[in-house]
Amino acid sequence: MTIRSATPADIPHMLSLAQQAETAAHWAEREYHALFAAEAPKRIVLVADEYGTLAGFLIARADLDEWEIENVVVAQGHRRTGVGSAVVEELLHQAATAKATSVLLEVRESNAAARVLYEKLGFQQIGRRPAYYANPAEDALLFKFSVSFR
Repeated sequence: MTIRSATPADIPHMLSLAQQAETAAHWAEREYHALFAAEAPKRIVLVADEYGTLAGFLIARADLDEWEIENVVVAQGHRRTGVGSAVVEELLHQAATAKATSVLLEVRESNAAARVLYEKLGFQQIGRRPAYYANPAEDALLFKFSVSFR
């Protein structure tokens, strides 16, 4: 498996994966295209490519000091195989290289698999947003990873 920067050619595959994942942020196709626009805010878009098949992806806003993971999706057949860890670890590596101070994210309270992944990688829960999500209504848990420079 290779973790690489996404290209516009990956958009159809990213859309397909996101539509199959109940817990993913379901963005419109235009929002995926906007990620690659010259005037777009700085974002990191990573894909896990396994022999030409998209196994997962990650989208993160990459401001100067504080980065935020906006979406992580792993294909159904690749869950619990290290794909999620690999894309998040690559993002954390890039954040450290860019001298970011922290990486933030929010996750549905019921998304136990994602919570275990983030905690295993060193994220700590720092808050809660009551009834943040709709369909169904659910709290968002806020997590933070403090980046250390090497």
